[in-house]
Amino acid sequence: MSAELLVITIGTVMLLLAVIDILRSDASSYSLINTKLRIPMGVVGILLIMYGGFSYGAMNLTGQIEQPVKGNIKKVNYPVNKVMVISPIDGDSVNCRILTMGVYPDGHEKDIWVVLKPSDNKYYPQSDHTNTSYKRKGEWQVITRFGGDEGEAFDIMVYEADADASEFFSKTIAGWNTERLYPGLEIEDMPDGAVEVDKLTVLMQENCRGVH
Repeated sequence: MSAELLVITIGTVMLLLAVIDILRSDASSYSLINTKLRIPMGVVGILLIMYGGFSYGAMNLTGQIEQPVKGNIKKVNYPVNKVMVISPIDGDSVNCRILTMGVYPDGHEKDIWVVLKPSDNKYYPQSDHTNTSYKRKGEWQVITRFGGDEGEAFDIMVYEADADASEFFSKTIAGWNTERLYPGLEIEDMPDGAVEVDKLTVLMQENCRGVH
């Protein structure tokens, strides 16, 4: 459970206890909570619910309105015969949020995943609201979110994934988002059904540490 949901839960419990105790005391002379504490307890409960709700809404709204930046685009000779990245370009300096874009050949049916590998040598699968990269008419794209220091090098790795590998990546990202904790994957955690098909290295243009 995220910290925001925990705050909302505590506030709800406090408010319910205060209300229930008021109703019990009206029906009988027995009361669980000191009379002087009922109103402050209820007020604190309401404030916690409001604060938790605002924090949770603000964090989720950020993901909905984020504006990823498009970088340099590599020229492509068609028809293509493999999955590849066309933006950004190897060696580019990038912002905290970019749109990684690429192409794929006709008849390609596997899911495409972008995985970041920063200087900690861990692997961070990327997704937007569709989880896997969005594919349409030979092109794919996905919002890519960096969290490193200015000047830090990141490998952008592209994987073809079967259904099991895609499910693993989706569940991993969902768990990280729920916990608001992004520990990364070790190389041995990467699923067998994910095969690397392209790779490039970019540098952070700004400090994105702590930006999720």
